[in-house]
Formats: sequence, structure tokens, C-alpha cells
Amino acid sequence: MNWTPLVWIELLCFPVAIAAGQILFKRAAAQMAGAGGPWLLELARLPSMWLALALYAVSTLLWVKILTTVPLSRAYPFVAVAFILVPAAGYLFFDEPINARLAAGTALIIAGVIVAVRA
Repeated sequence: MNWTPLVWIELLCFPVAIAAGQILFKRAAAQMAGAGGPWLLELARLPSMWLALALYAVSTLLWVKILTTVPLSRAYPFVAVAFILVPAAGYLFFDEPINARLAAGTALIIAGVIVAVRA
């Protein structure tokens, strides 16, 4: 397998897109907090929900594209990058706390991705 710059860009864009989708899902959930109508109908009216779904659809297509050139066992560790980005984005956009245990877990995920990619 040849780790070209394009492969690296694709592998890094995938978890960024997944994390962005999660932030949009959280935004939709926050907007649902005061909804008074039928839950699914209210959810279907939210642009953030549709944008999140579209982003996930595009991400899925990108993942299939990635898997045409990268073995699954080498590509899949990059999915874990989303586990780093989502708590960071939750902190930035929703004031969600990051405690020492979450920071330690995140450090272990980073180490795991590095080990898996270098294997």
C-alpha cells in the first residue's frame, strides 16, 4: 500500500466529517428539547438534522473510496480519531466538561492509532 498525500487527506477527512456530523446531531437534539409536536416530525424540520445525515452519507461514500486503496485493518484505526475530535468539539461548542479520565483515555486512543498505523 502506498501512503500518498491523497490517502492521508482522505483518512483524516473521514473522522473530521464524522465528528462534524455528531456535532450537528447534538445541535439537532438540543433544538428538540423544547419541541412540542410529534418527535419525528419536529426532528425532520431541523436543517441541522438533514445536514448531519447528508454529511454521514458523504462520509460513507468517502469510506468506501478509502477502502478501495487501503486495507480495512490499516484504515479502521483512523475511525478512532473521531473519538478524539467529538469530545473536543463538545467542549468547544457545548461547554461539555473534559475531566482527567477523558483526557487520559484520549491520550491512549492517540497512542493506539499511532501504534496501529505504524504496524
